[in-house]
This record gives sequence, C-alpha cells and structure tokens, in this order.
Amino acid sequence: MDLHRVRHRIEQDEERLSPFAARSLNATRSRPEEPSSVRAAFQRDRDRIIHTKAFRRLKHKTQVFIAPQQDHFVTRLTHTFEVAQVGRTIARALRLNEDLAEAIALGHDIGHGPFGHAGEEALAECLPEGFRHNYQSERVLDKLEHDGRGLNLTHEVLDGVRKSSKAREDVLAEGWGIPETLEGQVVKLADALAYLNHDVQDAIRAGLIGEDDLPAVSQRVLGRSHGERLEVLVTDVVESSWAVTGDGCEEGDQLPAVTMSPTVHGAVNELREYMFQNIYLLAERRAEVEHAKNIVRFLFRHAIDHPEAISPDYSLPDDPLPRRAADFVSGMTDRYAIRLAADLDCEDAIGWPL
Repeated sequence: MDLHRVRHRIEQDEERLSPFAARSLNATRSRPEEPSSVRAAFQRDRDRIIHTKAFRRLKHKTQVFIAPQQDHFVTRLTHTFEVAQVGRTIARALRLNEDLAEAIALGHDIGHGPFGHAGEEALAECLPEGFRHNYQSERVLDKLEHDGRGLNLTHEVLDGVRKSSKAREDVLAEGWGIPETLEGQVVKLADALAYLNHDVQDAIRAGLIGEDDLPAVSQRVLGRSHGERLEVLVTDVVESSWAVTGDGCEEGDQLPAVTMSPTVHGAVNELREYMFQNIYLLAERRAEVEHAKNIVRFLFRHAIDHPEAISPDYSLPDDPLPRRAADFVSGMTDRYAIRLAADLDCEDAIGWPL
C-alpha cells in the first residue's frame, strides 16, 4: 500500500478551504526534503516543534508571575496551548488552514527567556544588537534546535512566528510586520486574546484585582468572566473577518484582513492598557522584576567571562561570544536560572524559593 495517498488526500481536502487560505502543497522550505507519507507540510512542522527541547522548557518559563509557586498560574507553555486553541477555533470558523495556525501558535513564544518580558528586557540590554523574543523564537526553530541544524520548517510557519509580536499602543498595531498568511494574522491576534484573558484571571487569583475593578467598558462589552470575554472576542473576530472565508469573493479580490469590530477593538485596548498600568508595570512587582533582570544580567556576564560554561546544545560555536551567551541564557527556565545563579553566589538569586 502506498501511504502517500494519505498525504495527497489531506492536500486535496485543503482545496475546500477559503481561496485566501494557505495550502500545504504550496509550502516552501529552505532545504528540500522528501515529503511525509501521512502528514501534510504544516502538520509535520507542528510535530517537529512539539518534540523540541525548547518546547518542553516552556513549562517552567514565566508568563506574567515570575517563577510561580502555585499550580494554577499560567506558564509560558499553558499560554502557548491556549493560543493554539483560540487560533484553531478562529481558523476553522474562517475556513483557513488549522494546521498552519497551530504550528505558528506552538512556536511563537519558544524563544522567550527566563522570567518572561523581564528577562527579555535584560537580554536586550546585554546583547549589542538587542533581543526580541519573536526573533529568538525563529532563531531557535531555524538554527539552534536539532544540534544546530534547525528544524527546516516551512517559510509560512517561520514568517508567522517572526511577526507574532504586537506593539503596546494597539492590539491591531503592526510593530514587527504583517504576517504573509492570514493564518499568521489569526495567531497574532489569538495571542493577545489569550494572554489578556488568562492574565486577568491570574491577577484575580493573586488578589491584585477583582472583576469589579476592570474598566467599565470592558465589563459592558466583553463580559464579566473569563468564559464570557473569550466567547465575545472570538465570535467578534470571526464576524468582523468574515470576508476571509471567501464567501462571495471574486477572482482578483484584494486579500482581506483578520480584524475586530470598532466597539470590541476599543474595549480590548482599554482592558489591555488597564493591565499594563495595574499588573504588568505594577510598582509593587518592580522589586521582583529587578531581581529577575539582575539574575539574567549576572548569568550573561558569567557566560562572557567563562565561555567554556556555555552549553553547546544552546549555542552555535562559530557565533560571536555575546550571541552565544544570549542564546545560552535565553534557553534557561526560571528555576534553572535561579538555581545556577545562586550556585554562582548571585545575591539576587540566593534565597529565592523554588
């Protein structure tokens, strides 16, 4: 039996998708390779990402609350799964390629360093060319994993990962480029919808805010619970982006965009700014954030001073030393970074509960 007929059937099924959807058959890789017999190209990418060491380490990397001791706080891994779930729901509703959306979602945060955005800020200060987690995610997938050979993912997945970040001022703002595929646009928005909702939930769980503290427009437009907000947001994106399905389109029509209604868009931006002011940039959290940043700076300097300590599993031997140090430190989990820094007598790490 020729099992390649399985992949051919999957590729044929994709012809039923929106005319604007990405097709596995058209996917490109930097290095040619034999196709899988039973998986289409984006399915293969998804599986490769899940089986990486970097993906496994996400379970011990900060989302918002640094090195949380409670079991129910969101980690970078659970956030990634939530983005994949929201992305797949929207992609399916809009007749887009779910496999591509899922692969982008699973890889979009894989380059985050320890301590979330605090660690990212510290590494950006240390590395001469700066540090961005979305660019690092692409680097991990394309260069560092698989013993320095990279995963040879499709261009479509890597593009979606690279352009997954958003500017602070607007949830629809384009800080790092518009993804080439609509599936990439879906994940970019799904990321914001997921983190806003679970970060609110974590902040309530931590006792920092209550549901009644959220902006009035958020409560009125988006709802007063995690489930209500997510339902309103997802359905609004689907309804506002309906042109993406291709229903009623004609050949030559301009590529539509994944978007939101003005009312929900405004409510999301207000809720997002509230979270920045009251959670993400909360003064009471600054001491913990500074401790985390100091640990990252300490480990980076130690790697520069002791290059022999840089693991070959997390760096490329021919890269400049600062780049190797940044790759090494960014690959660490919260608890490993704290433990290593404490072993090296870093004052900011000593006594930190693990």
